[in-house]
Amino acid sequence: MLRRLARRSTRIRTHARTQARSARLMLAALALAALAACDGGASPADGANGAGARGANANANAGNGAKLVKISTRAAATHGQSRAEVYAQVRRMTALGKQIFFDPSLSGSGKMSCATCHSPDRAFTPANALDVQMGGADMHRPGMRAVPTLKYLQAVPAFSEHYHDSDDEGDESVDAGPTGGLTWDGRVDHGADQARIPLLSSFEMASTPHKVTAAVRAAPYANAFREAFGEHVFDDEDATFKAVLKSLETFEQAPDVFYPYSSKYDAYLAGKATLTAAELRGLQLFNDEKKGNCASCHISQRAKDGSPPQFSDFGLIAVGVPRNRALAVNRDPRFFDLGACGPERTDLDHREEFCGLFRTPTLRNVTLKKSFFHNGIYHSLEDVMRFYSRRDTNPQEFYPVVKGRVRKFDDLPRRYWTNLNTDAPFDRKPGDAPVYTEAEIKDVIAFLGTLTDGWQPTAH
Repeated sequence: MLRRLARRSTRIRTHARTQARSARLMLAALALAALAACDGGASPADGANGAGARGANANANAGNGAKLVKISTRAAATHGQSRAEVYAQVRRMTALGKQIFFDPSLSGSGKMSCATCHSPDRAFTPANALDVQMGGADMHRPGMRAVPTLKYLQAVPAFSEHYHDSDDEGDESVDAGPTGGLTWDGRVDHGADQARIPLLSSFEMASTPHKVTAAVRAAPYANAFREAFGEHVFDDEDATFKAVLKSLETFEQAPDVFYPYSSKYDAYLAGKATLTAAELRGLQLFNDEKKGNCASCHISQRAKDGSPPQFSDFGLIAVGVPRNRALAVNRDPRFFDLGACGPERTDLDHREEFCGLFRTPTLRNVTLKKSFFHNGIYHSLEDVMRFYSRRDTNPQEFYPVVKGRVRKFDDLPRRYWTNLNTDAPFDRKPGDAPVYTEAEIKDVIAFLGTLTDGWQPTAH
């Protein structure tokens, strides 16, 4: 049963990373082939599909560059366009996407841009410590989920209910369960579809395709938009809106910005940095299957092809995060955010085995974040680590106590409790010792600090 597949082992989780890279490589090649079909000015449909092309140019960062360049060159030649022309078009779309990303005029309020919630200085997460962000036409409507990072999404595979991969062990019978998708609930697979969500959400940017088209037409970059998508692109509102989405998708695949692999840990894996004693202890605790078992979901080792770890297997999992009673949506005691089975995602709303499952985020740049878990209930890594360490040994610290009894898993109806993960560290009971001591928590957090991009050896 899929509800039991949410209880994922280390072995299963290791499979997902290879499939993720394969999916990324194929999508990038297909996108580049579509882009190469353009001649001169790209059409909104074809040129926009270059979202992966920029990623194609950058996959060398993950050890896949040579293979992808070969594919992309062949695709470009087939359509009578040089590789240089293809990348020139992608550069134009990337530059446009960046301007659009920071442009608040696209929103219903005229005050909110993508960067309002995705600050580059915070690894494209919010700069503030709010549980959820405020938006809407008046900028006073609260969201229902914490804003995730936009970094390192290039490796996320398309959502699959049953994730099979035989690359590592040759066993296609291993089912890793529900995996992938770009949102907390995995409901979209492409960057353009992800960009559409906040643009049109009533509690985020609260815009419309018409509003977006009008804003871009009046923007300082309107002429550059015509150069990229054709002189008559503004004649078709639908084409303009799609081009905006694809420009955002392309920008968010810029490797130097969104997946540079420039952390101290990357340098350590390359033999160019030395971890401190605390960082090394933290790494050992992070990988220990009998302790936090963190690496079973947040892969910490290089793949067999030498590509850097993503620090996520991108699987959907239920960990029983406490209900955040500060959220407006939770004022209704009948409301539950059930992740993959709703309410935002609707195609699986009849599938109880998906209820309570949320996608595992990357831990890269995690020390830059100010809110954690899908509901933003915690605001420090210390609190997150204590939850993982003591959820089952000291549940009264995290859940309400009513008439002397702990109301455990208070944000998930009891009929879905079979979906909850029971692998370590969630294999203990009251009276057992917590998974980590306070000193060990400090060491793990010290290690997590090595995952922040932009490390400079001269500064250490």
